[in-house]
Amino acid sequence: MRHILNFFKKNTVMCIALILAVVTSIIVPPDAAYIDYFDMRTLTCLFLTLAVICALKDISFFSIVAQRIVVTTGNLRILALALVYITFIGSMLIANDMALITFLPLGYFALSVTHNETYMAYIFILQNISANLGGMLTPFGNPQNLYLYSHFGIPTGEFTQIMFPPFILAIVMLTVACFLIKPIKLTISDDTGRKLNKKRTVLYLTLFAFSLLIVFRLIPYWIGLIIIPLILAFADRKAFAEVDWALLATFTLFFVFSGNMARIPAVQDFVGSLLNKSTLLVSIGSCQCISNVPTAILLSRFTDNYKELLLGVNIGGTGTLISSLASLITFSHYRNLHPGHTKQYLLLFTIMNVIFLLVMTLAAWFFFI
Repeated sequence: MRHILNFFKKNTVMCIALILAVVTSIIVPPDAAYIDYFDMRTLTCLFLTLAVICALKDISFFSIVAQRIVVTTGNLRILALALVYITFIGSMLIANDMALITFLPLGYFALSVTHNETYMAYIFILQNISANLGGMLTPFGNPQNLYLYSHFGIPTGEFTQIMFPPFILAIVMLTVACFLIKPIKLTISDDTGRKLNKKRTVLYLTLFAFSLLIVFRLIPYWIGLIIIPLILAFADRKAFAEVDWALLATFTLFFVFSGNMARIPAVQDFVGSLLNKSTLLVSIGSCQCISNVPTAILLSRFTDNYKELLLGVNIGGTGTLISSLASLITFSHYRNLHPGHTKQYLLLFTIMNVIFLLVMTLAAWFFFI
């Protein structure tokens, strides 16, 4: 029983997706139409980028580069800016959850060696917000972006045009939040002695660039499904085991759930009526309850207004603790490091996220749509 509970805690969203898929499959029994539920292009692109990112992580590429940047900071304010910007940019390239897994430990290292642990909750939360909002500019930055970009066939230029204004607003707000930190002088030394493996770095970055060409629909995804796994099978077979298979399974299960829901007349009428009033607000509200990835998959079955849906599932990543899987990752890290301070963290997390959520929602409502 303990193992089952631990598995559920570690893969909560996937387990919920499994339950929803099974329940709706009873209402809508499996048939030939199920095949059309699955977006194979999205699943393939997600798998390929995750695999290459895991290979880069295995050679400590992200942590070494980030640490070199952090050690050049001269005070606590600049350190906070460096950590937030690294996470922000990282989420654009390696997705929000992987950015946090990679850069939260770096934040802990920097704050602990300089004896500034009292700022850990504040900076962790800023890193969390930057991970959720930083990935909005690119189709591969957030899983929900990759799905909507593929599902609706959104032109790359239009995608960037839609997400650029909230992206800039997010940068401004995060920068202001960092400037609230006092510029306390500090010194951080890099004594790890770690160096990049140049050959593997070049190889994996080349594969990453190749995967981006697939995401941007410049190369058929089935070609990547042959080439990238074949190269990694020789270069870093361990990367396959480190892929977030739970995320891929969650996507697959939510495809079943959302496909079934779209075939239930009562659900069609109810969700359709809500989305007709405001796709933006409905998607933001849904994220607060069932997270942003499930919201993107579910609501995409009921609306063609991908602009508001895209804005909603990105802005909606802020707010409650469950609005984004990345937020649960940050909370788990902080709870393990400071088990007696979770209440204070949750209070500060809620206040900061609500501020970001309200400001960005109002901006989207009045200026972005």
